[in-house]
Amino acid sequence: MGHGAPFFADVAEAPAPAGVVWVHAADGVRLRVAHWPVGPKGMIAIFPGRTEVIEKYGRVVADLARAGYGAALIDWRGQGLSDRPTGLPLRGHVGGFAEYQQDVAAFRAVLDHVAGDAAPRYLLSHSMGGCIALRALITGFPARACAFSAPMWGLPVSTALAQAVRLATSTLGLAGGDLREIPGAGVKFRLWENVFDDNELTRDLETYSWMQEQVARHEALRLGAPSLRWLTAALAETRALAHLPAPDLPAFCGLGTREMIVSPEAIKTRMEGWARGALELYSGALHELMMELPEVRADFLRRSLALFDAN
Repeated sequence: MGHGAPFFADVAEAPAPAGVVWVHAADGVRLRVAHWPVGPKGMIAIFPGRTEVIEKYGRVVADLARAGYGAALIDWRGQGLSDRPTGLPLRGHVGGFAEYQQDVAAFRAVLDHVAGDAAPRYLLSHSMGGCIALRALITGFPARACAFSAPMWGLPVSTALAQAVRLATSTLGLAGGDLREIPGAGVKFRLWENVFDDNELTRDLETYSWMQEQVARHEALRLGAPSLRWLTAALAETRALAHLPAPDLPAFCGLGTREMIVSPEAIKTRMEGWARGALELYSGALHELMMELPEVRADFLRRSLALFDAN
């Protein structure tokens, strides 16, 4: 286990963590991981989405604790307080999605240390975290059951645009230009500036204001638009995952009917082929089901925890 890392309790609304530590991936990237005490029902590994930070899941961790579960969270490379691209702290960037699996390995080492083999383990994920989670589960990440909120198993990008992005990334990469932000990136990628009425994340004003307060009070938690390389890597990974069978695990997936950030079609296709999986559509909901209106948030967590309880 690494040494202590910062945790912004003033904006997290979470129970006190058992530990918040620095760990290193195999390639040397420093990552922040937080964990809470193992609950009587086991431990839930939370895989957050792009731009998300440990503190953002404070309320979820509190709900899980009340339900009898411990939790652990990671800041993926390039976001939160984990290492970011030199000179471009607000640019969401990764060379390839295989790098995230190095983060998963470091995260798993923490779970092995704090939870051991005796405590049942489960996986809860959102958006990009759902993409990382699917790859991890397919390659053996230990979990008895898994739940996904609007997983990034595809992006709403046309074939022509995807080809253009790949070509531009390849050409610009020769001079390091693939670190440029994706074309057309605007204020919607800057949570601290984007107004509630223009957001694609949640219909809940109170939660949106809380999310904004987190990155307003602690600027180190901010993250803006992704790079061209990130987008190319994301398209490549979702394309590759689409050809792989679902893991033989019980799964629950939630999706809002007003989803605009990831591909609803890719999610529906995956869940149709998941033998032990179930998909729930939430009428009118936007992208972040665990940050949505109270009734949506409560139902998604209730169904996820019911699955975990049953396994």
